Amino acid sequence: MYPEIMVIPMREELTRLGVEELRAAADVDKALQNQSGTTMVVVNSICGCAAGRMRPAVRLALQNAAKPDKVVTVFAGQDKEATDRARSYFTGYPPTSPSIAILRGGQLVYMMQRSQIETRDANAIAGDLKAAFDQHCVPAPAH
Repeated sequence: MYPEIMVIPMREELTRLGVEELRAAADVDKALQNQSGTTMVVVNSICGCAAGRMRPAVRLALQNAAKPDKVVTVFAGQDKEATDRARSYFTGYPPTSPSIAILRGGQLVYMMQRSQIETRDANAIAGDLKAAFDQHCVPAPAH
């Protein structure tokens, strides 16, 4: 674990956007269990691909017309309990950081892993996130 003073700017890069930081397993469960609508979970990291690619991509993607109802983050390598609990919702995917998941009603509907982040620029990543928002984060039409 890194000294908290080093990590604060990396946390704030997302919280300044209105992303809710979850630092305990109970916070993750409260945010993800039995929730209606969509929630994007950003697994933040101290690595360079989070700084230069993932966090800027999240900022760009959140400018899209369609976006998740709620956006939360956990910090891998810093808040282990919260990160482990968040990853427990990512059924079928090994733990990676950074990563981004979208859940609808507590069920995983989209997953972007480190391998899809570390080799691409922020605009390409944001494009994929916007497409996922357009697909998964628009309200179902009323019947």
